[in-house]
Amino acid sequence: MGIKKKLEEKWQEALQAVLPIICIVLILCFFIAPVSPSILLCFLMGAMLILAGMMFFTLGAEVSMSPMGERVGSCLTKSRNVFVIILVSFLLGLIITISEPDLQVLAGQVSAVPNLVLILSVACGVGIFLVIALLRMLFSIPLPPLLVVFYGIVFLLSAFIPKDFLSIAFDSGGVTTGPMTVPFIMALGIGVSSIRSDRHAADDSFGLVALCSVGPVLAVMILGMIFNPRDGIAVTDVTLEVDNSRQLWLMFCSELPSYMKEICFSLLPVFVFFMVFQIAALKLSRRKLVKILIGLAYTYVGLVLFLTGANVGFMPAGSYLGQVLARQKHPEILIPIAAIIGYFIVKAEPAVYVLNRQVEDMTDGAISAKAMGTGLSIGVSLSLGLAMVRVLTGISILWFLIPGYSIALAISFFVPRIYTAIAFDSGGVASGPMTAAFLLPLAQGACTALGGNLVTDAFGVVAMVAMTPLITIQVMGLFVKLSENRRKKAAKTVTPAMAFELLEEDAIIEL
Repeated sequence: MGIKKKLEEKWQEALQAVLPIICIVLILCFFIAPVSPSILLCFLMGAMLILAGMMFFTLGAEVSMSPMGERVGSCLTKSRNVFVIILVSFLLGLIITISEPDLQVLAGQVSAVPNLVLILSVACGVGIFLVIALLRMLFSIPLPPLLVVFYGIVFLLSAFIPKDFLSIAFDSGGVTTGPMTVPFIMALGIGVSSIRSDRHAADDSFGLVALCSVGPVLAVMILGMIFNPRDGIAVTDVTLEVDNSRQLWLMFCSELPSYMKEICFSLLPVFVFFMVFQIAALKLSRRKLVKILIGLAYTYVGLVLFLTGANVGFMPAGSYLGQVLARQKHPEILIPIAAIIGYFIVKAEPAVYVLNRQVEDMTDGAISAKAMGTGLSIGVSLSLGLAMVRVLTGISILWFLIPGYSIALAISFFVPRIYTAIAFDSGGVASGPMTAAFLLPLAQGACTALGGNLVTDAFGVVAMVAMTPLITIQVMGLFVKLSENRRKKAAKTVTPAMAFELLEEDAIIEL
């Protein structure tokens, strides 16, 4: 398929993902929550950049990030050297997490902890859990018991950290598994599993993101106990003040270079790591290498455009809409509106496309991209509704997370292994830059208008978005398992005589 045809295909996919959320916001602005023309124009400009960014990013992830991860994963496994696997996977987790743009945002919000300390701690957390995840795959260790142990430790530690730090700690798990991390780590899992020949190889190809999401939460919680950062959370100001369209254009132009620089520094460590691996072990042909480098260029352009559109265009619109909706006569309207927005906005997450495509490919269509999309949309819709309940009432996030994760972990022992791994991966994937750039400001804006506590009530949206898909995707797997059991039971009850009667009159029976 030619590059032009590929770009057209990716543009259509981006349009299908982003257009619903544009329509919902326009309907809200015109009929329910009026906003200033500058906010609306800013949103529309951001939407155009997000569309173009998604088009280039999804193409780049397909051409470069996924092949890079798969080749590194298969090469690591072929070495059969456990020490090499541990060392390289830790370094890979460290490098790719430091490269994640959303981690810089998280570090800026936790003002009581030095930025470098937080970034390195979170990166080490991801590195350690990537090692655990790869060893789990190599030795075919079931995922549910590991998840029970690690989440048990997480909720035990939550009793010892400041209340103001709780939501940001849980948010960190979703924030650090973003568009840079997910495509590479998921492809790494597929590469590792491709060497195995047992029947659980495909099932274990997922689950890396699931475990890597736990590392940042534990790292940030440990930092919270060491630094005890009470009132140490900085809230980003997302107000927009422009007098005319020229100022708006200059605002986007002034922010673009900073994102170009940020993504350049983000991609550089990944590029260097891959080139070292290429020289030392991979030895790819010149043609394949050039193709991957072109894909990296597409990834770079896509991420720059996407993050500029999301952070400059969508963030002020989300905050302003939250404020206007919360000042309505019945602020409870926030709950259904947030749920509707959540249903559609998850489709615009760049890494969701990668997850859905890889799930469909690895299961040979048994779990379709459409079914995955529906499960994720229902999960995020539910999480956004519950997040707005928190904003309106001030209920602690633990009242939602402990029952939610308990249900998810309990179901994991009854569903096929592949559904558990995919479900826990999808939690980290769903909570990406669109959540941070639009849904979190929406909650912050509503919380400001209602006079709530921004740190305890508004933060935690990312954690909620990361939790509910764990339940919805596994429930989908539970229905599949029950349907298969019913079919098997029905097949056993059919006797030879009944089978003969079910044949058509003109059927030919060979003896």
